[in-house]
Amino acid sequence: PYLEEAGDSYVAEKGDKDMEKALFKKIDTYKQTVIDLQSHMIACPAVSPHEGGLGEEAKATYLLGVLKAMKFDEVTLVKVKDSKAKCGYRPNIIAKYYGKNKKKTFWVMAHMDVVPPGDLKLWKTDPFKAVVKGDKIYGRGSEDNQQGLVSGILAVKAMMKLGVRPPCNYALLLNADEEIGSTYGIVEILKKHGKIFGSQDAFMVPDGGNPQGTMVEIAEKNMLWLKFTVSGKQTHSSTPHSGNNTHRAGAHFIVKLDDLHKKFNKKDALFAPESASTFEPTKKEANVPNVNTIPGTDVFYLDCRVLPCYKNEDVLKEIRKIAAGIEKRFKVKIKMDIIQQHASLPTDKKAGIVLLATQAAKAVYKNQPRPMGVGGGTVGAYLRNAGYPTVVFSKLDDMAHQPNEYSSIKNTLGDAKVFAYIAMHLN
Repeated sequence: PYLEEAGDSYVAEKGDKDMEKALFKKIDTYKQTVIDLQSHMIACPAVSPHEGGLGEEAKATYLLGVLKAMKFDEVTLVKVKDSKAKCGYRPNIIAKYYGKNKKKTFWVMAHMDVVPPGDLKLWKTDPFKAVVKGDKIYGRGSEDNQQGLVSGILAVKAMMKLGVRPPCNYALLLNADEEIGSTYGIVEILKKHGKIFGSQDAFMVPDGGNPQGTMVEIAEKNMLWLKFTVSGKQTHSSTPHSGNNTHRAGAHFIVKLDDLHKKFNKKDALFAPESASTFEPTKKEANVPNVNTIPGTDVFYLDCRVLPCYKNEDVLKEIRKIAAGIEKRFKVKIKMDIIQQHASLPTDKKAGIVLLATQAAKAVYKNQPRPMGVGGGTVGAYLRNAGYPTVVFSKLDDMAHQPNEYSSIKNTLGDAKVFAYIAMHLN
């Protein structure tokens, strides 16, 4: 029943092992396709215009051509206005291949934007020119997030070539702006174009994982980034009695903030090895330039990753109490600014997409995958908060944002099989 060219379609039935083998075999023939897709995309430096780049327009134009040539049943470009972009907008692409049940869709969501290359001296190759060495394709964006994007394309390409229609729709959602907040990507789509999603839909986000392919990410810790400005009185360091040393007050404040671990002390094995909430002082701004001056202003930052069982508001309330104690003791003022905060609902462990992702990874990679939580934030959080069951999964070598970033061709093909497996069993 498997046709080499799309035409009359074979409607897949759940558990069709012959069909599954045929799809896997077809995906294995796409090594050169992986190289071609990556080479074209790497040559389009899709750095955000808010970071001095050109945005995703060139990459989106290329991908629109690819998707239209594949003859998806629907291909839509969603333009989100952005005055900083040369073209005046940020592109988001939706491509849908119909299944038997058109009321339900399995979405594979990847992002087109990339981070800047950083220090070019650390690169052994041109970051925006693909270089293939064995299984590896070097270039900025090759793993983050073009590996997942290519895998999503290959899975449906195999279905099309074999004339297979999945039990429900298979769709690609290619977003802009993931790297610096998703304001012009999934956030805007959910806000103004949310009707494209159905109540039965499920999502796969191939933008996180581990080298073993065992992380089926279903939950994230709440994120809370805080800036503290401690204000006192500057003076000469030989007469400390005439001032208020904000560096000392800030140091005591940092140590006292460790009490947050005692207050919010629950653990969740889903987030192993960091199974508890974390509260880490990180960035420290310069205060005075010389040794013999007591600083009147001291600024530092705190990165909180809080288990979902707690509310960010409760953490903030406790921090304010600690700050009040420091203010009283050291006669300083402490201003707290929220730099970023986000809370995400978890995906139910028993959700169909979670069970299928676990089965699919095991079938493809012969490993022991399991549902996990992470401390970092992903774009999947927006979908979960909107009520959609979402899994973040990919087999990655963890090269994101690094110099000499590369993607694995083998992992790209493997993840495509995972997505095809899920598409053929989700109904």
